[in-house]
Amino acid sequence: MPHFTVVPVRDRAQSGYDSLEGINSVDHGDGGPLDNQDTVSSDGHGNHKEDHPFLNSPDEKKDFYDRNLALFEEELDIRPKVSSLLSRLVSYTNITQGAKEHEEEESAEASRRKTPKSPNMGTLMGVYLPCLQNIFGVILFLRLTWIVGVAGIMQSLLIVIMCCTCTMLTAISMSAIATNGVVPAGGAYFMISRSLGPEFGGAVGLCFYLGTTFASAMYILGAIEIFLQYLVPQAAIFHAADHHGTDSAMLNNMRVYGTICLSLMAVVVFVGVKYVNKLASLFLACVIISIISIYAGAIKSVSHPPEFPICMLGNRTLVRDRFDVCAKTVTIGNVTAPSQLWDMFCLPGNASSAQCDDYFLQNNVTEIQGIPGLASGIFKDNLWGDYLQKGEILEKDGLASVDSHSTMEHFGMYVSADIATSFMLLVGIFFPSATGIMAGSNRSGDLRDAQKSIPIGTILAITTTTLVYLTSVILFGACVEGVVLRDKFGDAVRNNLVVGTLSWPSPWVIVIGSFFSTVGAGLQTLTGAPRLLQAIATDNIIPFLRVFAHGKANGEPTWALLLTVLIAELGILIASLDMVAPILSMFFLMCYLFVNLACAVQTLLRTPNWRPRFRYYHWTLSFLGMSMCLALMFISSWYYAIVAMGIAGMIYKYIEYQGAEKEWGDGIRGLSLSAARYALLRLEVGPPHTKNWRPQLLVLSKLDEDLHIKYPRLMTFASQLKAGKGLTIVGSVIQGNFLESYGELQAAEQTIKNMMDIERVKGFCQVVVASKVREGIVHLIQSCGLGGMKHNTVMMGWPYGWRQSEDPRAWKTFINTVRCTTAAHLALMVPKNVSFYPSNHERFTDGSIDVWWIVHDGGMLMLLPFLLKQHKVWRKCQMRIFTVAQMDDNSIQMKKDLATFLYQLRIEAEVEVVEMHDSDISAYTYERTLMMEQRSQMLRQMRLSGAERKREAQLIKDRHSLVRMGSLYSDEEEDTLDSPLPENVHMTWTKEKCEAERRIRNNAPENFRELMSLKPDQSNVRRMHTAVKLNEVIVNRSHDARLVLLNMPGPPRDTDGDENYMEFLEVLTEGLERVLLVRGGGREVITIYS
Repeated sequence: MPHFTVVPVRDRAQSGYDSLEGINSVDHGDGGPLDNQDTVSSDGHGNHKEDHPFLNSPDEKKDFYDRNLALFEEELDIRPKVSSLLSRLVSYTNITQGAKEHEEEESAEASRRKTPKSPNMGTLMGVYLPCLQNIFGVILFLRLTWIVGVAGIMQSLLIVIMCCTCTMLTAISMSAIATNGVVPAGGAYFMISRSLGPEFGGAVGLCFYLGTTFASAMYILGAIEIFLQYLVPQAAIFHAADHHGTDSAMLNNMRVYGTICLSLMAVVVFVGVKYVNKLASLFLACVIISIISIYAGAIKSVSHPPEFPICMLGNRTLVRDRFDVCAKTVTIGNVTAPSQLWDMFCLPGNASSAQCDDYFLQNNVTEIQGIPGLASGIFKDNLWGDYLQKGEILEKDGLASVDSHSTMEHFGMYVSADIATSFMLLVGIFFPSATGIMAGSNRSGDLRDAQKSIPIGTILAITTTTLVYLTSVILFGACVEGVVLRDKFGDAVRNNLVVGTLSWPSPWVIVIGSFFSTVGAGLQTLTGAPRLLQAIATDNIIPFLRVFAHGKANGEPTWALLLTVLIAELGILIASLDMVAPILSMFFLMCYLFVNLACAVQTLLRTPNWRPRFRYYHWTLSFLGMSMCLALMFISSWYYAIVAMGIAGMIYKYIEYQGAEKEWGDGIRGLSLSAARYALLRLEVGPPHTKNWRPQLLVLSKLDEDLHIKYPRLMTFASQLKAGKGLTIVGSVIQGNFLESYGELQAAEQTIKNMMDIERVKGFCQVVVASKVREGIVHLIQSCGLGGMKHNTVMMGWPYGWRQSEDPRAWKTFINTVRCTTAAHLALMVPKNVSFYPSNHERFTDGSIDVWWIVHDGGMLMLLPFLLKQHKVWRKCQMRIFTVAQMDDNSIQMKKDLATFLYQLRIEAEVEVVEMHDSDISAYTYERTLMMEQRSQMLRQMRLSGAERKREAQLIKDRHSLVRMGSLYSDEEEDTLDSPLPENVHMTWTKEKCEAERRIRNNAPENFRELMSLKPDQSNVRRMHTAVKLNEVIVNRSHDARLVLLNMPGPPRDTDGDENYMEFLEVLTEGLERVLLVRGGGREVITIYS
């Protein structure tokens, strides 16, 4: 084997290349610094500025490159060196949740930036613990025991499994999306918007924002409930006069204190987010300590259950803080006296039993253990649920009770249900305790390895919380008496927090821990929600939110915080935790639904950019998660679900109506492409049935020298004819060379698109560059469209002024286009006098659309007026159909047959048969034909001689260059102009050339005499006679019509008669204001069958 030695090749001299503007590459070679200049744009501190991660900003002035890249030097302005690209990607930083991490200093050094911290958070601190803090919340401490008591252990386990399975499937989908590239500002909003498009992203992003905002209200209400019920009950401002007003007084207290608490939190968030972030660890510690104390208390209850006796009257639970001793009588010394409980149920000062409540007299007062403990066997009693109606008294099965009438004045002595309960209600209340799984993805910019940490941390956090919830349900059901579990506010255990009665070493551990955890969670949501709104506003997809993109100088979203506080105040005014929880459940469920949808769509489409590092996902899991989210929405509250979907739908349509011009490579666009491909393949099976035929237009538009559309009313008429249905392609031709005219092509396309928007033409634009306009039109006719979505009708303008023009190319191109459409079996429409056609803002309140049906051409003449009348401009016009009868036709029968035919076609129109009698050819017709042929002959004789053509070649070339963007229906008559010509033509006169020139001049009088003695061709005379007679009849009947539709005769087979053909069309349409010449494509386009 031969041995090779690699020797680095070095240039002997330093290269003196000029710098390329717009390139800022990095030289990673072994050489020293180049002229001591920075090779990467920096701020003087080594921090790379980054405008675009791939292309460098145009304001960077210097760049050097290797001689080894000389082969690519001409393209380095659009294709940067790999070293430059990599340096750009290295300096790319994320901004989490819309906050600016690199704040501008307000000192004299404001222009200098702080050195950004490199992301260094791992899975535990960056994802796992934040997710735990967001998932564990107020529901665990305030409502889970109540849910277990009402629903029973089995149904509570089902609720937990349903909610946590939904969030686990969502986390799997979210992990796939979050590991498919970098997730910058906005978290869940960013993932959904970039996966499903701006419409879905904006709608679901706002729903997620509303859910987060209502979550802050829920946490504040939970904190105030703990404060007023368990910490400082005497702080209540409103007090109930009787037991009927207890609920309203409590709600008013919640509103007052909730508003105060919300205001204080808003001030804290406004002053500085950094304080909230620093306290996050403390709040998390409170949650963890509280949960540990629950487990410790449950374990301790096996041998030493806590002492929380419950007083029962019969089988009814009594409010324990109203009396001291759980007995009807008490012994004081040797005397038996009525107890406080007796005084509550009997009239004061009277020991007679006749004045007491019947139920109190007939039932015994007993005391049972509120926390029997794990070894008590209470698990079986709590296995199944006991749903209550509002006001129903909590009763314990198994205790002896005598049913008797009880007066309502003693109702306040019993523990009763404050709301009606059902399985669906409990699902809606519990679900917020499973949310918070987005905390990891929101912090992706702070993670050392986000694509590894987000899936592991989030899934572990959900697994941990699910296990805690499941074991808590079992422990609560196995340790706590059922009536205590169903006691929402702990009235039976002396106003203690029910979950606190189980905790060890003291109930205050849970009370204080849950209070601080709910306050911390409220601060966290009040911090995150404004940044989410700021991220949505910064994307500028919802115009009225634009103001919320601004904030303080350091990027804090001040205006967004203000709106968040106002919306959270609405939740505070509701004042009931049980009513606010289902509201935010709806918004979170909708967000999770679309996260699953985004993952499923991306997976099924198999887009090239879909390469997530997280591999344990599948589209079936995403669809299952999406189905569970939808099911949970309607299970928990069907009316809230409809309202939430309605809000999202309105936002979606608003963004769509405003026209979100964002291209994010989203999955919905990919889905549209797949659907379009599928539909096109289906259309390829065969031509459309006659019932489905409608004109799919190719509108040939003419541009002037300034690339402006010369006849915009052509597009107006096309939009009126289509009314937004079917296919419309607006095509145009630029004469020239493609390599040189590409800029003009783009400008022309933009001009046409702008005009299409103005005229509301729903369709596509196609501009081609061709050396000859005639060839460009042929290319458009052949190649426009795709598969089954191809045009079947061509609309083109009339070549005005063709008689006066010395250039025959305009009308020759027109006739050539007519021949091409006929050869391609396409229909043709030529609006004449299109400048007089109505705009989209005009309305015809009367008048008629007249159809002159001379020959049957597939039914186009019948269909077009019907389609025009669908538009508001032509809607009130009447339709009249004229047909021509010859001498041997039965005009009366023709009229009946035509009326029957129109009736079967379901077209309402007046029918009239015009009789055209055979008549002699008039002198006018003969004279007009003669003038037409003399003009044609004269033009042929006025051809320039070869010498004169060469003499004027340069002049023609100059004129041609000035009118490159000239008539669309123009082309070179001869190909000689395409060949290069010398700048100066020198003529050498020889004897032979002088003789030839003299002969041409001598023959001129003979040519003129021949022209005068010319006799017209008989076929031309007959055609002119037909044109004149038809024109007389049409003008007589339809001179005041709004629009006249007329069969367009075909061009002659012999091209020598092309000019005569143009004259015939002029004669046929003389004296008519608006004429639409129609030529069918050779197939039936209308049918009488259903």
